[in-house]
Amino acid sequence: MSPASKNDWMPSASLQTLKQRARMLQSIRAFFAARHLLEVETPVLSRAAITDPHLHSFRTRYLQQSLYLQTSPEFFMKRLLAAGSGDIYQVCKVFRDDEQGSNHHPEFSMLEWYRQGFDHHALMDEMEQLLKGLMLDAGQGWQAPVRLSYRQAFLDVLAVDPLTATAADLEQLAIAQQIEIPIGMDDASKDSWLDWLMTQAIAPSFSKQGFTFLYDYPASQAALARISHKDPRVAHRFELFFAELELANGFYELTDAEEQAQRFAVENQQRVAMALPAMPVDECLLDALVAGLPDCSGVAIGLDRLLMVLLGVATVHDTLSFSLEKD
Repeated sequence: MSPASKNDWMPSASLQTLKQRARMLQSIRAFFAARHLLEVETPVLSRAAITDPHLHSFRTRYLQQSLYLQTSPEFFMKRLLAAGSGDIYQVCKVFRDDEQGSNHHPEFSMLEWYRQGFDHHALMDEMEQLLKGLMLDAGQGWQAPVRLSYRQAFLDVLAVDPLTATAADLEQLAIAQQIEIPIGMDDASKDSWLDWLMTQAIAPSFSKQGFTFLYDYPASQAALARISHKDPRVAHRFELFFAELELANGFYELTDAEEQAQRFAVENQQRVAMALPAMPVDECLLDALVAGLPDCSGVAIGLDRLLMVLLGVATVHDTLSFSLEKD
């Protein structure tokens, strides 16, 4: 064994970090216990998978049957809601075959919860209460999150309306703003251009030392959220950022089974067009929506990234007991 590998068995995170993770989890459970949410546990393996073309599931086999590691517990939790569970939350491991980097790890911890009778604004209010308690408990300062609509963010930073601009408009804007354009964007869709401008211009404009809620995304970017009755171009989706770091994704949940089935079909068509395999649709979720999903909102937050914020560390790998970099 070479000297460079003698300490590879050691944890990635420090003992102090592991204690802070434990304290964070205790605080989260106390927060939801005080609000009478039921903690649940759902399967990690499923015969169905996410159809979102931007998310990639790990696949395994059991008795010659394909199974998928879950990218989120969402579908199972919605089935519990339809079965009458009431308000629920879960702390779990999820898996995504995603890009590598300081903010990414293929296995990570997620907190997901659902509130009946809440719209996405009410859920943002509750998230703010949770975040405030966690930040103060970690000895960090607290400043209420900025709340900004997706449309207003683009108008403020780039002076363009993302709801009316075309893909060609956005390409010309990127050129005019001297924003680096990656190879392969020549025939990119409008949503691809919006995503690129989000990472290159919008997110970097957020407060460097605070949280930002970005809400009411374009309807084309919210496969699991309901469409606004006031403006069909908009869906009731929100994301939470700390500086440029994306932490959470939430929806005022779609409850229409027929519309959800259509969205799954469209996403699988997009996957095929991108030379990706179509994924098996969760028919049990669709049956649950037919049976009746309560009016609710839900949100998922990456706990490893949140711990980065609480500790002020620069890489998600430093928050993990054992990162793949040390495996």
